[in-house]
Amino acid sequence: MPTSFAVIFDVDGVLTDSYIPHCKSWERMFAEIGVEFNDEQFRSTFGRTNRDIFAQLYPGESMSAERSKELGDRKELLYREIINENFTPLPGAVELIDALSAAGFKLGVGSSGPPENVKLTLEKLGRVGKFGAVVTGADVTHGKPNPEVFLKAADRLGISPNDCAVIEDAPQGIEAANAAGMTSIGVLGTTTRDKLSHARLVVEGHHELTPERITALIKQR
Repeated sequence: MPTSFAVIFDVDGVLTDSYIPHCKSWERMFAEIGVEFNDEQFRSTFGRTNRDIFAQLYPGESMSAERSKELGDRKELLYREIINENFTPLPGAVELIDALSAAGFKLGVGSSGPPENVKLTLEKLGRVGKFGAVVTGADVTHGKPNPEVFLKAADRLGISPNDCAVIEDAPQGIEAANAAGMTSIGVLGTTTRDKLSHARLVVEGHHELTPERITALIKQR
């Protein structure tokens, strides 16, 4: 089925079940500096860049860019150590990637995470070569819900935003996809259905998605 469409995947909570590893890495990093961090705080920041997370957790306080980067880098190193030992792909993610690739879709990644994390995830999935564009938090000035990450991915794929679908798990990601003028698909797992109600389609998991269904959804625009 030849197609001129693209699918852009978020990574955390979409290609890999990274909720617990990310939460643990934040907890361990903050514990090293004597700061308490709980699941409620983590849940409210999930899907955002580290700099946005620090700004939310410490509003009104001055944290230097150097200190923010130091703490963020430490947290990400701890995260990679965790997933390198125990990596969990989202059920059906690899199968969906393969089906879309075989159907002729262009595939991209639009993630708020650092390039090292995204690279390790794609390597663990064994699907690095399937993606024609990989845009990470290091490539953008503005994190989600700003659409920059998805617009850059579409540009690198050489395809119009109108011909792209985005698969996301976070409300901010759905908002970014909508702002980019793309077809937003929400996958449940890290949040509830009502929090993803602004998505064009919400599914329980990747098993509900096929190239044909995504094509029809994009064409409905």
